[in-house]
Amino acid sequence: MKKVFRLLIIIVAVLLVNYKSIANVSFDQISNRKASDSLKWSERMAMSIMKTYPKAWQIDNHEEPKWDYKIGMILTAYEKLYYNTKNPKYHTYIKEYADVLIDQNGAFQNFNPEDHNIDFINAGKILFGLYDATKEQKYFIALKTLRKQFDSHPRTPSGGFWHKKIYPNQMWLDGLYMGQPFYARYNTLYENGNKLDDIAHQFELIHDRTFDKQTGLFFHAYDESKQMRWANKETGTAPHIWLRAIGWYAMALVDVLDYFPKEHPKRKVLISYLNELTIAITNYQDASGLWFQIPNLQTREGNYLEASGSSMVVYSIAKGVHKGYLPSSFEKVALKGFDGILTKLIKVDENGIVHISQVCKSAGLGGNPYRDGSYEYYMSEKIVTDNSHGLGAFLLAAIELNN
Repeated sequence: MKKVFRLLIIIVAVLLVNYKSIANVSFDQISNRKASDSLKWSERMAMSIMKTYPKAWQIDNHEEPKWDYKIGMILTAYEKLYYNTKNPKYHTYIKEYADVLIDQNGAFQNFNPEDHNIDFINAGKILFGLYDATKEQKYFIALKTLRKQFDSHPRTPSGGFWHKKIYPNQMWLDGLYMGQPFYARYNTLYENGNKLDDIAHQFELIHDRTFDKQTGLFFHAYDESKQMRWANKETGTAPHIWLRAIGWYAMALVDVLDYFPKEHPKRKVLISYLNELTIAITNYQDASGLWFQIPNLQTREGNYLEASGSSMVVYSIAKGVHKGYLPSSFEKVALKGFDGILTKLIKVDENGIVHISQVCKSAGLGGNPYRDGSYEYYMSEKIVTDNSHGLGAFLLAAIELNN
């Protein structure tokens, strides 16, 4: 009997060793060699990014660590992947980024609160999960630092957060995604949701001040002072509707709704905004499933099907359906869009690395050199491959569609 018992122990030990070996080899071979085509697109892209950029701060070929809103979007997607797969390499990728930019006292390396730059907030969303997982106080201190920015951030006369101090009295659609999901999450977790009305007010201002009655879509931004050269002298709006700005607005809506309780009166308002936007943007979906850089001017010379904004719209519609904010019939819009991304924009090289093309590198208004918001301006911005805007948005869309 003792011999049988000892034999069983030996067999179990051998099986455990082999299991660990197989488990380690299966992931390491993929991550160190190529993103296996047996995996979902979300993991193939995530592993491609880690292969290309072993440290997250290197994304977009940064030469030194930088607290960056685009990397924040990518790592928000990695957080979702970690939640879905429990693969520790995703968590490590996130944590290493935070740890190189936040010291043991919770201070950011390159944060000047006097800049009043709402873009700086977005990457802070990864700190919630890190604090929950580790209980390290430095993450909570950093969270409080970012939250405090909203108390002193300059506002328009109507109460809207300026996009940046260097852009006075301006609200951009982009800024809603940069700040409001973080603000809402912190406020509901640690402040009993006492600022949700203020958060909803930011969406109300953007909705009311940038809405285009002709298309049902929204202009890129507005200047409440109406002093900027790009601003319409009557409405203050930017001259054009920009796809990625629509994407930022849509993602801000579906993400901020995670923190509005069902009984909150503004929740229905935000859901109505999402439905309104989804109906309008669906009208401009190309036969390919994608959307154009300037979505309402599809046939104008130079216009092109843009990857990051299309991915953002796909993510937002898919999440809206899955959360019950949108009718289920819109799922086919998201699926058509994702299929268009895979067909038209995704390429896999000979090493198995996944790439996304036709990404607008950057776009904005004002500044130096001056960006006038004209059609020609939006067409003049570089079109690139594997820019972080496209990588992050694609990851979010693929994860939301379980693909």
